Amino acid sequence: MSKLRNTNPAPVRKGKIRLDGHSLGLEDLREIAEGRVLLSVASKAKKEVQKASQQVAKAAEGAEPRYGINTGFGRFCNIRISREELRELQVNLIRSHAAGVGEPCSPEEVRLAIALRANALVSGNCGIRLEVIQLLLDLYNEDVLPKIPRQGSVGACGDLAPLSHLALVLIGEGEAWVNGRWMTGKKALSKKGLQPIRLEAKEGLSLINGVQVSVAMLARAYHLSVSVVETADLTLAMSLEGFLGSLQPFDARIHEVRPHPGQAIVAKNVRRLLKGSKILKSHQDCDRVQDPYSFRCGPQVHGSVRDALVWIGETIQREANSATDNPLVFTDGEAILSGGNFHGAPISHAADLLAIVMCDLSSISERRSEKLVNPDTSRGLPAFLSKSEGLQSGWMMAHVTASALVSRMKVLSHPASVDYMVTSAGTEDHVSMSTHASEKALECAHQAARVVGIELLIAMDALELRRPFTSGKRLEKILKSLRLEVPASKGDRVLSPEIENAARVIEQGLLANP
Repeated sequence: MSKLRNTNPAPVRKGKIRLDGHSLGLEDLREIAEGRVLLSVASKAKKEVQKASQQVAKAAEGAEPRYGINTGFGRFCNIRISREELRELQVNLIRSHAAGVGEPCSPEEVRLAIALRANALVSGNCGIRLEVIQLLLDLYNEDVLPKIPRQGSVGACGDLAPLSHLALVLIGEGEAWVNGRWMTGKKALSKKGLQPIRLEAKEGLSLINGVQVSVAMLARAYHLSVSVVETADLTLAMSLEGFLGSLQPFDARIHEVRPHPGQAIVAKNVRRLLKGSKILKSHQDCDRVQDPYSFRCGPQVHGSVRDALVWIGETIQREANSATDNPLVFTDGEAILSGGNFHGAPISHAADLLAIVMCDLSSISERRSEKLVNPDTSRGLPAFLSKSEGLQSGWMMAHVTASALVSRMKVLSHPASVDYMVTSAGTEDHVSMSTHASEKALECAHQAARVVGIELLIAMDALELRRPFTSGKRLEKILKSLRLEVPASKGDRVLSPEIENAARVIEQGLLANP
């Protein structure tokens, strides 16, 4: 059995969230991913779930064909299934669709996928019994994490393969990570005093119809990206000082006449960080007219990324509170309607945009790093910030790494959403590739943390080389606390641990809201 990517011990639960299908917020998703809360079903939602499940049970007994309730799936939607075979149909669906491959999803992604699927089910539009939803929540609350391979979904009728691997554990099959090791689904349930569930009509379909794995990956990418963007404003300010740049492009009046919200926020952040800077004052009478775009246009680029993240966050929150099953059950009027809410287009479009904007943010960060380590542009700093030029290479290769990461991100930024395939014998003739898009976005978020982390390391050394002049009071305070997490080092050494440590500090949000 393969190893889980993150083998941290079970989290400590400190809060509670009652799922009602409509109220999950972005901060809730962060806490769920980290396992800091317990989940339960809201009282009002329980009543809606029970009404819908009764309606499905009635439809399963009826003479009228109902897709996925008393018929086959996909190409087999016109084949009627007898009442005696309905339970077998649901189990067959889960087993046959568990065709995922590759490395398993991280614990954070699995926790989110469980919670998101449960929240969709408690909407009362799926017709699944409360007992099934409760077992899902038991998995989360007991930190029983099904093995969900990352590859195998095209985001068509949802993340069918990944969610099938999740559902296998509910019926005592598949694999799960419990107490630091892999075990069979049956043993995992037994370890926590839980019993496998027997699926009734439509319940197998309801468990896998939706893009919750795609949303889980995108939510993780979003939260990481927010931390990176906040830190990027800090590194912009630090690099500007290290470069002996001008604060004029950050004047509020410039940004008032191009009123993008994010742009104004970035300019304000930089002004606040550099208020009272002795470094900036030291060269205010120099004859340089304008800085390179990577400094001067920081507010415009960083700000556009911020504005994109606002829309992406709104999309994630809407999706987290959506019913994505098919068919959908409406107890008011007892309607059961087939539709396409399972399609992952909203997620794939948002994920593609996230990859693009994080690549652009990383690109401008890499350009600032290059200006600081290049003796032809660094305005008096030693080559690669090395104090023994020639004998020591300084930050030479760290910048090369940043360049390599940005190049990879450029490849990852090619949109997945424009690359549809035809599956299920032509029934699914336009698919979203939402899992591909979300996985790419998540990797871009991680890589962006490394690129901005490299700028952070270089900029800190550049500021040290500008001593005895000091930065603004706010920035000096941040630098002092930052050195506790990222200690200063001298001479040539292995840089990889420092880069990864800087990325960790950024991803954990320790430098957010500068």
